[in-house]
Amino acid sequence: MSIDEFITLLKQESSFILAIDGMCAAGKSTLASYLQEQLDAQVFHMDDFFLPAELRTPERFIEPGGNVHYERFLETVLKPLSKHQTVHYQRFDCHQMAYQPVIDRLYHSRNIVEGTYALHPQLLPYYSHVVVLKIDSQLQIERLSKRNFKQIKQFQERWIPLENQYFEYYHLFEKYPVIKDIHIL
Repeated sequence: MSIDEFITLLKQESSFILAIDGMCAAGKSTLASYLQEQLDAQVFHMDDFFLPAELRTPERFIEPGGNVHYERFLETVLKPLSKHQTVHYQRFDCHQMAYQPVIDRLYHSRNIVEGTYALHPQLLPYYSHVVVLKIDSQLQIERLSKRNFKQIKQFQERWIPLENQYFEYYHLFEKYPVIKDIHIL
């Protein structure tokens, strides 16, 4: 599926909750931002829902997709959206290991959820549309190196293997529409 085909499909919808999942550095945030402009939608980022320190246990990290606080995302974002209600949530800042002030988002009929783990089974029933982004592993490392060279080893040794475990366990690339190696703008 091309991005243009995907936009054409979504433009026909008066309301939707779209999930954009996929590999790190595959262009999820870029695509979400582009779609936000093209479709007059609001975007929610899974990166705002990583686990606080008290939930970062070995048991939680063994669970495929367990390194995101999907329970909090479900309660504070997806359930209110599904009821056409205002969304109230707090970003979790991993660098400060702290919650940020409450964000209030009025209900909007077009919504995009962007980030790895967006298709966790607990969240999946709330989406009207889904897409998964895939990127060549060499290009992925190049993009990650440009983005944050100091953390590339941590990505290679910890975060990418956790993502791959999640993708493989839930067969995301086999079950859902895939867009590969996107380049927008």
